[in-house]
Amino acid sequence: MFQANAGETLALAAGGLWFAGAVHERVGFLNRWNIPRPVTGGLVLAALVAALRAAGFECAFDTLLRELFTLLFFTTIGLRASVGLLRRDSGTVLICLALALAGAELQNAVGVIGAKLLGLNPLLGIIAGSTTLAGGPATALAFGKTFEEMGVADAQTIGIAAAVFGIVAAGLLGGAIGGWLIRRHGLAATPSASVQGTEEQNGQWLFTCAAIVLAMGAGSLLSRGIAAAGVTLPGYIGSMLVAAIIRWRDDSNRRRLDEALMDRAGTLSLGLFIVMALLTLKLWVLANLALPLLAILSAQVVVTTSFAVFVAYRWLGRDYEAAVATAGWTGFMLGTTANAVACMDVLEARHGQAPRARLAIPVVGAFLIDFTNSFVILSGADFVRRFLL
Repeated sequence: MFQANAGETLALAAGGLWFAGAVHERVGFLNRWNIPRPVTGGLVLAALVAALRAAGFECAFDTLLRELFTLLFFTTIGLRASVGLLRRDSGTVLICLALALAGAELQNAVGVIGAKLLGLNPLLGIIAGSTTLAGGPATALAFGKTFEEMGVADAQTIGIAAAVFGIVAAGLLGGAIGGWLIRRHGLAATPSASVQGTEEQNGQWLFTCAAIVLAMGAGSLLSRGIAAAGVTLPGYIGSMLVAAIIRWRDDSNRRRLDEALMDRAGTLSLGLFIVMALLTLKLWVLANLALPLLAILSAQVVVTTSFAVFVAYRWLGRDYEAAVATAGWTGFMLGTTANAVACMDVLEARHGQAPRARLAIPVVGAFLIDFTNSFVILSGADFVRRFLL
């Protein structure tokens, strides 16, 4: 048994990122299919851990820094949520949210129908639906006890396993779908999109660092208060809210936040967070999923990606921004906001920036859908209990 401390876990994650960069330089299809490098590095390390376990050697990792990088990443998202841009692109945000709600309802419908056809408790369809796919691991944990009280045994374990499946699928498919749409329709970034944001880089790195740390600390206290009030939300929501308030005040006054520094901090924390998240995911849990549940989740992937290509892309505008946003939408509807941003990052690095997508997808995936999906989950479970049990 090997127990890695926080520093060793961080070093392993950094090594995974470096290894992924070397692999992507030599394996062409990874770049052609726009697989995010952190996903490649994380999956390689996760496969190595699973192989060691199969050989009788257990590994465990300290997740303290993973949680810290998660908080840092979502804090930078809040700091980049400019009120001016939100007002200008509010239509995109509302369309993304409407698509996310429709997708969540569709996931629950597919899950319930699949569970009924396979002779399972239809509540399992809600768990293998928007609870774990649109919701992700945090929502799976939060609602696991609720479903167990409704009579679903081991709901938390099933939920985490389903969320792992979704995270892997999102990392592999989100960027690929966006890249396919770009190639298929001959799309390109507009010149203004390619240079967006560079004019506001003012070098105020010390003020920006202080703002990030302040938002993380004050936001953590706010999240504690939200939890104490009985509201179930991911722990990073408080930091996002505080960061958004800091950005609003900065936009109204001196504009001292350094956009370039926030981008670098967000990119680095995202990469390390994804590698650590995949490293600490127990991939062998997927092998323990019952075949019927795997069938439901496979159907979910097909339906969600089809909805992304044939519905989301059209409603988002059928242009380059829409393709990048569709990749991000697929990322958080199957996995997490981190998947979404990683998928958009790899597309923007190759084809140019997509500021509308960059703003709308994190706001919806990391904040708005967490509120609204709770009602979708509970209303879906209530419908199942009333009419199908």
